[in-house]
Amino acid sequence: MPSHKLDRRTFISLLAAAGGTMCLSSCRNERYLPDDWDMADQIRRSIKTPDIPDRQFDLREFGAIGDGSSDCSTAFSGAIAECAKAGGGRIVVPPGKFMTGPIHLRSHTDLHLSEGATVAFIPEPARYLPPVLTHWEGLEFMGYSPLIYARGQTDIAITGRGTLDGGGDETHWWHWKGGRWSIGKTDEDQKFARSMLMEDAEKHVPVADRIYANGAYLRPPFIQPFDCERVLIEGITIRSAPFWLINPVLCRDVTVRGVTCESLGPNSDGCDPESCRNVLIENCLFDTGDDCIAIKSGRNADGRRINTPCENIVIADCDMRAGHGGVVIGSEISGGVRNVFAENCRMSSPDLERAIRIKTNSVRGGVIEHLRYRDITVGEVQDAIVINYYYEEGDAGNFDPIVRDIVVENLSIDNAQRVFQVRGFERDPIGDLRLSNVHVAAAGEIGIVEHVSNFVTDNVTINGQAYKFK
Repeated sequence: MPSHKLDRRTFISLLAAAGGTMCLSSCRNERYLPDDWDMADQIRRSIKTPDIPDRQFDLREFGAIGDGSSDCSTAFSGAIAECAKAGGGRIVVPPGKFMTGPIHLRSHTDLHLSEGATVAFIPEPARYLPPVLTHWEGLEFMGYSPLIYARGQTDIAITGRGTLDGGGDETHWWHWKGGRWSIGKTDEDQKFARSMLMEDAEKHVPVADRIYANGAYLRPPFIQPFDCERVLIEGITIRSAPFWLINPVLCRDVTVRGVTCESLGPNSDGCDPESCRNVLIENCLFDTGDDCIAIKSGRNADGRRINTPCENIVIADCDMRAGHGGVVIGSEISGGVRNVFAENCRMSSPDLERAIRIKTNSVRGGVIEHLRYRDITVGEVQDAIVINYYYEEGDAGNFDPIVRDIVVENLSIDNAQRVFQVRGFERDPIGDLRLSNVHVAAAGEIGIVEHVSNFVTDNVTINGQAYKFK
């Protein structure tokens, strides 16, 4: 197995890629990388925000009526076309409720939602055709258009203090999940298409031939910039998503700031950067039906084919409530993840299942390395720290994951049902896990730690007692 450390040369190259350099003379400890949080600051400073020309386009001038019933699809497309023709600018959505089909953004465009404005997406699947190149659970295919979509664009933004409403509920979009969501509509279920799409990917069927739209019941993501540069999503509230809320794919320089994600439907992940480089997620609130933040890089054969890690991710000052996990990596992680920094976050809910979570298996594989967490407070959670090599299919493949070089410091938890669910493989242990100043005031049980190489605990207490891994 490769070394469980990144050497100085690798560190310098990663830092330079993020836009900075650093003197290494202040190295604190040869075992761990020097001045990790300086690297986080360098990543933050290197992220470029969109260049939006100073001109405005009022949506009403294109025929939009914000009465909650008029179809404003033509107004949105007309405003975007005129904005692009002029070289870019800000499309202003005034107060009111504006109904629409999918919105496809173009370069140098800011979709700005004024306070009191709601953009409500009409939950009629036929409106989200023809199919577009998209990602669904880490797989490429031709499917329903995301509600807000951009492909190959630069300098795009969604800003303001208004609301995006995806129209998802028990009778629109969500019942396609099947199971308890089906409300008796068992003829509208994603299960068959999901299985067939996974089979296509494993067989390397050309993406253009993977057409799963009308009748496939694969719910579209809400916001999906695809292969875009300089993306900003700021200030808005996102509700009732059909599927994942914010899912940038293969993007560079992404900022998600001050966004409220409220959607308790199936697979309502809050923010899922996938195979992206240089991402900042800060001052956001997540109250979701799945992972709050989940960092991804493609699933199985598709992830290995595209072979693009998600790297240089900074998460700061976020609040997590309900969700399957707070700060999560995986499970669609076959392209790998590196350089993740999460700090000053607050988490708490009886419906928050895990605080820090990494999920993979020997079918997914992936190299997951150089993860840093600090100054995180958790009120109530079910599992505190989860690193799971047995997610979903479990140990059923030939692609052992590599998870290494993880530091968690200054983590405070009031109440956890279980502290650890940390499980590597005996042949392939988790490498270099360090916990420093971690305190769990009340825990139902300590949980499981197995197959970890170099697990270091420094000032860790559980139920008021010092904890040392043996």
